[in-house]
Amino acid sequence: MTVAMTDAAALPEALNQVQQQLPVGLTVNGQRYELHLDPRVTLLDALREHLQLTGSKKGCDHGQCGACTVIVEGRRINSCLTLGVMHDGEKITTIEGLGGPDNLHPMQAAFVKHDGYQCGYCTPGQICSAVAMLGELKSGIPSHASTDLANPRFSEAEVKERMSGNLCRCGAYSNIMDAIAEVAEGEGLLG
Repeated sequence: MTVAMTDAAALPEALNQVQQQLPVGLTVNGQRYELHLDPRVTLLDALREHLQLTGSKKGCDHGQCGACTVIVEGRRINSCLTLGVMHDGEKITTIEGLGGPDNLHPMQAAFVKHDGYQCGYCTPGQICSAVAMLGELKSGIPSHASTDLANPRFSEAEVKERMSGNLCRCGAYSNIMDAIAEVAEGEGLLG
């Protein structure tokens, strides 16, 4: 009798858990996924725990370090600060979607060439942020460091300002800057 009452008492809680799962369709790295997520699950946890895309890291879980940076609809975001259900129908690119070992994205290759990492923990977020940051410059989106708001230009001050949300505990900033500058030059953003 006790077992039956325990099971009966657990039923409303179990139904509540099922009812809190919401359908979410995400296109991640070019592949469509249909998920059922608790509305409290962050985009970072959805990527890491539901899709096993563990490149994006959980650093501070407060949006202060940038280790979780991904690209959503062309814009970089801290995936630990947004809920997965908020991105239903959107296109997301993680470090895994930029390139792989046999076909590196130019930014990934530049990070390797310039040793833009040490421990590597922040590297996926740094690279995603750098790729999207150069996209912002191409689109003419100014930053707080832009001297010409109508036509922002690549400069060390621009990169430092735009990348300030991505922290490197090891201090590889000069190498990261060299990697970004190489890609910016290749994309015609210098000069």
